[in-house]
This record gives sequence, C-alpha cells and structure tokens, in this order.
Amino acid sequence: MSATTSIRIDQALYNQAKADAAAEHRTIAGQIEFWAKVGRAALDNPDLPVSFVAESLVSMAEPREEATPFVPRSRPR
Repeated sequence: MSATTSIRIDQALYNQAKADAAAEHRTIAGQIEFWAKVGRAALDNPDLPVSFVAESLVSMAEPREEATPFVPRSRPR
C-alpha cells in the first residue's frame, strides 16, 4: 500500500474532480492522481495530443485479459 498525504485544493477543483470521478468510476483522490499523471506525461511528451496521452494511460491501466485487440482500419491488399 502506498503512503498518502493530505493537501488543500481549491473547492472548484475538488467539485470538478468529484463529478469526473463519479463518471469515470474513480475515487476523488484517484481522479486527481489521474489528472496529475496525464499532466506529467503531457509535459514529458509535448508533441502528443493530451487526449492521446490520457487514453494511453487508461489503456495501460486496463487488465490485459480485458484489453481490446488492435485491429487496423485498413488491411493491405
């Protein structure tokens, strides 16, 4: 189990995290951690769209047995 630390955040950010957490089936802390990971990865990879970074992180967290196999949009002829 990892250690936790309490922090103070703006109430509006907390409310947005609460709403997004419910929609994404995460805890509020989990939602804020996800945002932080997306932000860090986006800063480390400025040439990638943020949506791609976020989707990649979600995909990497998905259990392999539940993963959707990659299917190319077009097949070679």
